[in-house]
Amino acid sequence: MQPPPLVPPRPEKSPSVIEQSLNPLPPARLGWLDALRAVAALAVVLDHSSYAFLPEFRQEVMPQFNIGRYGIMLFFLVSGYIVPASLERRGCVRSFWIGRVFRMYPLWAAAVTAMLALNLLGVAELRAGLGRQSLTTVAVAHVTLLQELLGTPSLLLVLWTLSYEMAFYLLVVALFTVRLHRRSAAIAVTLAVLAAVSAAVGGTLPVSALSGAVGTGPLVALTTIALVLAICGASSATPALRVAGGVLGGVAALVLVAFNGTVAMWEGLVILAVMFLGTAVHRAENGGSGRRRMAGTAAVVVACAVGGAYWYGDGAHSTRRGWILAFLMAALTFGAGLAARHRRVPRPLTALGTISYSVYLVHPVLLTVTDGTVGRWRYDVPALEAAFVAVLLPLCALTYRYVEVPGQAWGRRLARRVQPGSRGGGQPMW
Repeated sequence: MQPPPLVPPRPEKSPSVIEQSLNPLPPARLGWLDALRAVAALAVVLDHSSYAFLPEFRQEVMPQFNIGRYGIMLFFLVSGYIVPASLERRGCVRSFWIGRVFRMYPLWAAAVTAMLALNLLGVAELRAGLGRQSLTTVAVAHVTLLQELLGTPSLLLVLWTLSYEMAFYLLVVALFTVRLHRRSAAIAVTLAVLAAVSAAVGGTLPVSALSGAVGTGPLVALTTIALVLAICGASSATPALRVAGGVLGGVAALVLVAFNGTVAMWEGLVILAVMFLGTAVHRAENGGSGRRRMAGTAAVVVACAVGGAYWYGDGAHSTRRGWILAFLMAALTFGAGLAARHRRVPRPLTALGTISYSVYLVHPVLLTVTDGTVGRWRYDVPALEAAFVAVLLPLCALTYRYVEVPGQAWGRRLARRVQPGSRGGGQPMW
């Protein structure tokens, strides 16, 4: 019996030049997380662009489903899953901060500079409230990335989430320096319960309460000094300084989130709980804790978040039904991605997930341009929405290629210098 003739394998479709530029990283990346980033980024873009191009759609959907909160909570879950693992894999606080700085700041600086340039050209207007503070206060607050927790309106609306990301980094480093970083499940539960309690008692503190008590300028100055001391101390080779710096940063972050956020205390604590829930999921998936414990942690965090929204919602800031459904859908989306993590992810989703940080920061800048040109419409114009996305994605491919990639490369090189033998880099959060 003769063997069957050999049939040459069918060649796989080669990726396009655009896809290669969007997704140049090796296949070891976690594709399912890229897919989640892609979904989250598109949700945030739809939320913000619907003001201009889909106002009727927005008016119908938002009371039932808060699209923006859905995307943001999904981002926070992904961040919690990845960032602490990056620190623990390195085992070095100094290289961790270098990685974070070179991951976040280059594109942040490009987006802020573009926004300021558009303002000088008369194309865009800065957000209300920035003019009531000194230029130095606004600039320093933004450089810390904690401006939203320091009583300073963000130059770009989306920058408020980076303030909570920075607070999370400070807490993660604090726990790492005192060797409590493996208690992420207990921390998530504690934060969630505190959030529910604060919502149940009525959220008596006003937003930015500390700024109102001591003044925005002094608070920005004190926090900046504390942040520098915390990062330098936690990065020190001296054990006592490492612990002192870590604790200082963690305490400062928790105080700012609880008592000076622009969202209510319960939601700020929920955001931190959600990120630590992502960390607990990562530990369960990598043998750090039991899956039953992880499931119990998830149940408590979800119950407390839903309870907090139910008690606090339907006010000027939060529509109860829309927030709750968005939160539940974000949790379910993350769970679905986790369940399908071993399956092949479509290339367009991984490509979009790769540039999701650019999509997140660049789309509000582009919206300021469309506001000054085509304007905002009173009825839905899907063609303009599609055109906006069609312009946005290639623009973000360029910012990723020429801003993000070089910044991350510089960060990896510097991290290798401060930590000989380390691979540096690590998995980005977005």
